[in-house]
Amino acid sequence: MVSPAAEPGTRASLAPMAEQDLDQSDADRILALARHDRTAAREAVARLDLEAQVALVCEIPVSRRAEVLDLLPAPEAVIPALPEAELCFTAKAIGLAEAGPLLEHATAGQLKACIDLDAWRTHEPDRETLAAWLDACVEAGGETVMKAVEALDAELLVLLLKDRAEVILKPDEDDWQPPAGAQTLEGQFYLIAKRGTEDLETILYMLQTLFERDYWHYFRLMQGVIWEIESNCEESALRWRTNRLQDLGFPTWEEAMAIYGLLREDERTRLAAETSALDVAPFRLPVWLPELPAATDADHAVFRAAAELSAEERRAFLYAFVALANKVAVADRMPLGDAESTPAAIEKAASVASAGLLHLAEHHGLPLVEVLRRAPLDRLFRVGAALDLAVRPRVGSQA
Repeated sequence: MVSPAAEPGTRASLAPMAEQDLDQSDADRILALARHDRTAAREAVARLDLEAQVALVCEIPVSRRAEVLDLLPAPEAVIPALPEAELCFTAKAIGLAEAGPLLEHATAGQLKACIDLDAWRTHEPDRETLAAWLDACVEAGGETVMKAVEALDAELLVLLLKDRAEVILKPDEDDWQPPAGAQTLEGQFYLIAKRGTEDLETILYMLQTLFERDYWHYFRLMQGVIWEIESNCEESALRWRTNRLQDLGFPTWEEAMAIYGLLREDERTRLAAETSALDVAPFRLPVWLPELPAATDADHAVFRAAAELSAEERRAFLYAFVALANKVAVADRMPLGDAESTPAAIEKAASVASAGLLHLAEHHGLPLVEVLRRAPLDRLFRVGAALDLAVRPRVGSQA
């Protein structure tokens, strides 16, 4: 997973997703080959093992991933192996309206993560984006719709239906007539579009699929739209989403903001006596992390210091750094479902932590690598942020 310790001036790979990254020239060669001989390109991809095919998809720009997906001999094997966020980035790059064939092979867990990452704005679900993801699942067919419905929190589906339609339960009255324009699947629950009948097309397909395959789920959902209080649904959905994002390595906003906690001047130079800062356990990553430039000539001091760590220490450093970058993304409320957020969070984490590392190393007269072993990356970031008060969270559109 992590290459041996680097010699001075050499690069040490920190990429955690595979033992060996796909050579970028191989990816370029395959894409170039596809332009004039798609059969040969498909054969070249087929010769790669599953891990290398996943790398091929993840290591090229999202704007070109559709080209690679079209070359896969067995997309049903590769797509479920994509990290959750990479599936989200890929679907958005293709365009959700065209992403049905991709989502057809996604797992329920991947679909749930895509919604968690992309269909929220700050602490509220984005109903329009949620509807767009559901539209994409409908394009993929009934099996994908059921997979999405079973994966999503009932509260989110209730909120989406409440946004799109009013649901009326037929009363026990012989002379009762449904309101004009009301639609029903089974003569018991009636839907009245709030915005226009076209808004109900996806909803009706989803409800029809659910009615045919899981009636009691359908029944509970329709009852929920009638009786559930919207604010309660939002609160419950946010709680479930927060817990799942923590499983993916994203802390709560309050926890993430601790990296911006102000330090008094005398606290900015405190340094632990023991080298325990890199006692970090690995965790599952939802992204395919780009290779971090651990080299003695790297731009950022944290990566120059990381180049001098042992292989085991570099492994721990990588996970500690990813955890820090995740905190930056959450604290700055970067859109977690956007591919651009990952490199932006990595760059800010590296830049600010490097400022803190250089400050402590100069104050104590220690090598950078020694400070890296003794000061957690979160503390290095806090020191760097305290030195430059301009480095405050940039508030984006999503947390």
